[in-house]
Amino acid sequence: MYIVAIEITYRTMAKAVKINHVALVVSNLEKACEFYEKEMGLEPLPAFLFDYPTAFFKFNEEQQLHLTEWDDTYSFRGHVCVQVDDFNTIFYRMKDLGVIDILPWGKVRQLPDGAMQMFVRDPSGNLVEISSAPGSDIDPKIFEDEALFKAGIYVSGRNDFRGYKSADATLYHDRT
Repeated sequence: MYIVAIEITYRTMAKAVKINHVALVVSNLEKACEFYEKEMGLEPLPAFLFDYPTAFFKFNEEQQLHLTEWDDTYSFRGHVCVQVDDFNTIFYRMKDLGVIDILPWGKVRQLPDGAMQMFVRDPSGNLVEISSAPGSDIDPKIFEDEALFKAGIYVSGRNDFRGYKSADATLYHDRT
């Protein structure tokens, strides 16, 4: 008779390594698909054979957006942030569509790291933050748009400074 002792070592915690996809609930799949494909420039991908309306889109080689149609409640401030390659073009297009939403997080802004930031609503009411990379060329007329642009970061008036904060913060941590 042989007795074998096996030692198994488990890590105490797994580490999340990247965002694979973001799923947004939409009220009308066709309108949402048109917005993300035609206005945001995302490429449709085949989705699994679910028994409910859903569509997948490609952000890049590793990240996707999943849309799924349900009767649901939409968040006022919760959002997904999407970096675009041409902030000027999308600013003017979103302005023409009337979907820039300044209520949850304030007006269009240039963040301290130089990135531009604005929030828009998709056809279902999901909040989408659109940002540019720091150092992108920005049309000076955007800074002159008093109805939609405000200098400085958003100030809520809550004066609650909990959290991890820094004067050197950035949305683009690979550039620090």
